Amino acid sequence: MTDLAPLLETFFLNRLIKQRQASPNTIASYRDTFRLLLRFVQQQLGKNPSELLLADLQAPLITAFLDSLQTQRKNSPRSRNARLSAIHSFFHYAATEAPEHSALIQRVLAIPQKRFDRKTVQFLTQQETDALLAAPERASWIGRRDHALLLLAEQTGLRVSEITHLTRADLEVDGPGAHVRCLGKGRKERVTPLRKETCAVLRAWLSEQPAEPTGPLFPSSRGGFMSRDAVEKRLHKHAATGAASCPSLTTKRLSPHLLRHTRAVRMLEAGIDSAVIALWLGHESVETTHVYLAVDLAAKQRALAKTAPSPAAARRYRPPDRLLAFLNAL
Repeated sequence: MTDLAPLLETFFLNRLIKQRQASPNTIASYRDTFRLLLRFVQQQLGKNPSELLLADLQAPLITAFLDSLQTQRKNSPRSRNARLSAIHSFFHYAATEAPEHSALIQRVLAIPQKRFDRKTVQFLTQQETDALLAAPERASWIGRRDHALLLLAEQTGLRVSEITHLTRADLEVDGPGAHVRCLGKGRKERVTPLRKETCAVLRAWLSEQPAEPTGPLFPSSRGGFMSRDAVEKRLHKHAATGAASCPSLTTKRLSPHLLRHTRAVRMLEAGIDSAVIALWLGHESVETTHVYLAVDLAAKQRALAKTAPSPAAARRYRPPDRLLAFLNAL
């Protein structure tokens, strides 16, 4: 019999934190997955999580848990698949630590990802972007912070987690090599150059902040690092204000990631190679950037313009023979 608790603890402490040096976001995502799973199993089996055995996590039970995420918690298939990836990662680890349960483990690892329709990526038009950036009331400290944050997000395409973890020391706004440095997904360090107008706004913002280099670049009202939810809440607030001059903002599924999509599409429209865009955004593979090609209508129109029309005139089809005409008519 293999107790689940010590196996799960070593998975987090040894595999994720010590060996893989997983990011805080990854650890938090995996933690939340197993908190949800253990609560579900407790309800189904009537056993406390600390009393569970690895053998209790049968494939049908895990499948029922995944189904409950969509039916009860209203999670999307993408969220369901993210939870399943965390479970698969644990069972890959369990395969080496508890080989006597190989049959159970293989059945869990055989649970497939759920397929779903992939919608085209949304992005903001230039008019919508301008309205959003103009929305924060810069007479207030919070308004100036929000304007600087949104401008940096739109120009760099940084992920919201990357922006909220920026410190003053990560920013260089003086000289020709102005840039922002961040530790991105997969613990990869990335340096992104900044435009002159962005530097001017950030330079003014820095002049208002304490000189502590390790302090948050965009602090909350209490002085700590902003949360993702706080950024999203501010984004929705300014989008509602910007909708007064640009009503189409109300039709967009607003999230901080929308500004990242917008930057990618702007670069594609400017004719920048997708490999450069992948480096800019910190994508693991150039293929990840191909999703933006589907929404770049200008690129498709340029391709259509380069395609020569057929010189042959359209004619009505006529059968070459009377007998063939008879057979075709049957």
